[in-house]
Amino acid sequence: MLIENINSVIAGELKVRRAQVDAAVQLLDDGNTVPFIARYRKEATGELEDEQLRTIEERLAYLRNFVKRQEEIIAKIHEQGKLTDELKAAIEKTSKLQELEDIYLPYKQKKRTRAQKAKEKGLEPLASRILLQQDTKGTPEAIAAEFINPELEVNSAGDALAGAMDIIAEMISENPQLRQKLRDTMQSSSLLSASLPEDKENTEEGRVFLMYKEYQEPVRTLPPHRILAINRGERLDCLKVKIETDEEKILRLIEKECLRGNSIFKELIKETCADSWKRLIEPSLERELRSGLTEAAEKQAISIFGTNLKQLL
Repeated sequence: MLIENINSVIAGELKVRRAQVDAAVQLLDDGNTVPFIARYRKEATGELEDEQLRTIEERLAYLRNFVKRQEEIIAKIHEQGKLTDELKAAIEKTSKLQELEDIYLPYKQKKRTRAQKAKEKGLEPLASRILLQQDTKGTPEAIAAEFINPELEVNSAGDALAGAMDIIAEMISENPQLRQKLRDTMQSSSLLSASLPEDKENTEEGRVFLMYKEYQEPVRTLPPHRILAINRGERLDCLKVKIETDEEKILRLIEKECLRGNSIFKELIKETCADSWKRLIEPSLERELRSGLTEAAEKQAISIFGTNLKQLL
């Protein structure tokens, strides 16, 4: 998405003329407020309503920030010397911030992880060999023994395999296509569960949340007001909240992406798939999901409040 196309994107989303969006954007950039434009600049915007103008204002801010983030990511990957034409095209093709961050994840500067420590010990070639899954004879330990190096604290074949598995687990967690599949699966089939601890049941604050004592509902059907109520209970330390997923289904998806043939490393890779999910992917996607639910609920609450206030006035 190029910056000069932002107004066209917004016009397409709202199904209005590009000229209307151009005029509205110019008025907003000049410092005019949405109520002022809606009331006194109708002739310039082609009679755009206040709700349309507010959507233009929100989408304009989002898309400008999005394009800025695209440029930042391209620059940072270029500085690392890892920017290819294909990668740049993939970044420019994205239209959602989450897709963009998924692409950037493998290149993002992060604290020293288990995988990075394993790479420093020279175990990346072993991880690459395991991922090729071409070895069908011998044992993983025999191959890993070649990477024993006491000077780098790789004292056994087991140490070498553990380090290689850490590298592979991180690679799995940073696969953007896989993350999107898992994200979609969580959104469509996971449950949000809440529980009220016994020691909170008879407190003044706890009694407010008695209906959530043993509560569970599919994420896809959660109404906004319930999300906000559960969040409030969690903030007050009255509710314990978690996202429950179909782990077997999740692991099948990951294994389908990672397993090929019947190599001697098959069981190790399956174990690594489970480790990558539990340790790296699930916590991240759960935070994303909860954050998305909250953002949508808050937006809906503001919209309802605005509508009710408008009727009162």
